[in-house]
Parts: sequence; structure tokens; C-alpha cells
Amino acid sequence: MNPPPDGGAPAPPPAPGAQPGRAHSGAASPLFRWLATHVRSLHAALGIYLFAGFAVLLAASALFAWMADEVGEGSTQRFDNAVLLWLKQHSSPLLDRLALEVTALGSGGVVVMMVLVSTAFLWMSKHRYSVLMLWVALLGGEALNGLLKRAFDRPRPNLFQWKTTASLSSFPSGHAMTSVIVYVTLAYLIARLEPSRAMRRLTLGFAAVLVLGIGWSRLYLGVHYPSDVLAGYAAGFAWSTFCALGIETVRHFRHRDPAAREERDLDQPVPPVAGTV
Repeated sequence: MNPPPDGGAPAPPPAPGAQPGRAHSGAASPLFRWLATHVRSLHAALGIYLFAGFAVLLAASALFAWMADEVGEGSTQRFDNAVLLWLKQHSSPLLDRLALEVTALGSGGVVVMMVLVSTAFLWMSKHRYSVLMLWVALLGGEALNGLLKRAFDRPRPNLFQWKTTASLSSFPSGHAMTSVIVYVTLAYLIARLEPSRAMRRLTLGFAAVLVLGIGWSRLYLGVHYPSDVLAGYAAGFAWSTFCALGIETVRHFRHRDPAAREERDLDQPVPPVAGTV
């Protein structure tokens, strides 16, 4: 009988053919499974996935540069203006209130509160590497967004009076980028704890609707062009993917690093707190 990961009841014996100490997740990609078989070092695996993450970020930066060039030449301006004017023509007091409520979900205060609550839950349930990745995703994403805004320095739209306040430059949208980074990362972590595939899909789907809603709200309120929001989505997805790769690397290779054994598998249910039923 194998010893339990964090104490308590003994863990069941490994399945025939499974390697001891390695969690095989159905969400792991074929590339990851290949690395798990052929790479014998935690640091080497981390290096490969970090390199892949940086490659995605560099590709996104190149895409931003191309989009900025297109914007500078006026190639996207006609489309950007048409979308904003169409939204303005179809505005209403009800949609005004809805857009303000939805856009608040991507603001700094709400995002930080969500991360703090999630941090408390993950830390208490011994998902401490996940806490690290969550904060790296948030703080790194904010730093990246600031750098991109300063690099491209695109003025905000002035087609009609804004329905909210905004600061800094327009490209890429900070709300769109942050919503992808935080809500997609949280949905990823929560989905790994869900017992059924249907609940995992529901969690990820809810996050996608939330992210799209925040992007719509920035357009409706008149503070961003569509190209700003799309660029924010691209950068946010690249960064959150980079962080997810880090989580998968630690989880699948944690048995080779004694410090990583403290974190329970994300696919296992969270044990009840002592003294509760």
C-alpha cells in the first residue's frame, strides 16, 4: 500500500504500467506526455516549457508590432470606427448600466480581490505552486501590458463621449488582457478540481463568456477600438498559456523535486478542514 500524499488514508496502488509518483492528466497534450517519457530532469522540462512560453510571447509581440503598423497606416481605422459607431447607434440606458457593471469585473480592484480569495483557497488546500503561478500570471501580465501600452502609445477613440473614465494609451486593452489572464487562469485551476467533464466545460465556458463580455463593454463604452481588444486577448492568452505550462511542468515532474511533493494533485478532491463535517 502506498503512503498518502499529505497524510490520512493510504493512497491506492498505481495502475499497471504507470510510473510511480507521476500524475497522468487527461488534459496533458501529446507533446507533454512525450516530454514526460523522454526528459529525465525537472529543470530541463521547465526550460523547454519556459522557452515555448517565451516563444509564444515573442510571437504575440510581433503580432502587436504588425497591428500597430497597420493602425499607423490607417488600415484598421475604418473597421474600428464602423464598429464603435454601430454600437453607439444601438445603445440604450439598459445596455449602459450593463456595460458599466461588466467592465467593472475587469478593473484592478475586482481582479485583485478575486486573486486574493483564490489564493486563500489554494494555499489552504496545499496548491501552493498554483498560487505562485496565479500571482506570476497577474503581476507579469500587468507589467507586460504596461510595456506594450508605452511602446505603441495609441490614442484612445474620440468618436463620441465616453460612458466611463479611462487613462493611459489604448493599445492593447488592459481590461481585455487582464480578464484573459486572470479569469482563464482561474477557470483552468478550478476546472482541474471539477470531478466531471461537464463541469469542467461549464467552468471554462463561463470564463470565455465573461472575457468576451468585458471586451464588449470596453467597445460599447467608447474607450477602446476593436483592434485594441483583440490585441489584449492575444497577449493575455499568450501569457496565461505560458503560466499554465509552468503549472503542468511542476505537476508532472514534481516527484523528481522533493520541494514539489507538498502540493496535492489538482485532480484529487480537497480534504475537509479539521473540525468540520
